[in-house]
Amino acid sequence: MMSFGDSVRTCVKQKYATFAGRAPRAEFWWFTLFYTLVQIATNILDTLFFGAGEVASGPGFWAYNSQGGPLSIIAAFALLVPALAVTVRRLHDNGKSGWWVLLSLIPLIGGLILLFCFVQRSQPGDNAYGPDPHRQV
Repeated sequence: MMSFGDSVRTCVKQKYATFAGRAPRAEFWWFTLFYTLVQIATNILDTLFFGAGEVASGPGFWAYNSQGGPLSIIAAFALLVPALAVTVRRLHDNGKSGWWVLLSLIPLIGGLILLFCFVQRSQPGDNAYGPDPHRQV
């Protein structure tokens, strides 16, 4: 099984813009966690250094609204291609075309359909998009 570090190295260094092939669940979800942590960190830094965003609080209530400061925008653009690439490879792993990513443009339903695709097990054996990533070499 792929570790957090292996997933980040694979998605950012080895397969930065590789849309062909397959990505197992571990690669996809570890990279999704990395992307989320980077966005949280850059939002915090943007708030501290640039005042981007605001915090609202009240009795038993706390909320943060990010306005997208320069660091989070740079990080989002830097990770856009590998995030899209690993998403397409994850869809390939389930035997789906990468064009399925366009379902994300359909509010709520598109995201739910994609989430279902992302959590499914890999299609066993080789498929039209490449060899089984779980096969022992």
